[in-house]
Amino acid sequence: MPQSLYPLLLLACPIGMGLMMWFMMRGGSHASRHGHSPSPQAEFAELRKEIAELRAAQDQKDTPRPLRS
Repeated sequence: MPQSLYPLLLLACPIGMGLMMWFMMRGGSHASRHGHSPSPQAEFAELRKEIAELRAAQDQKDTPRPLRS
């Protein structure tokens, strides 16, 4: 193998990793640019509903149960 290919082989892994990271970054922001994410108001409403459900479940858990005889 010619001596000039050794540096290329040593750089193949870091360059490939950098390219994969770059493609993953581009893919992650792709959905948000096209408006596929829910509106902030809808997301807040869903979170408020989930908080209310969790609080209700916690209240039921905290209420003392009558002792059995």
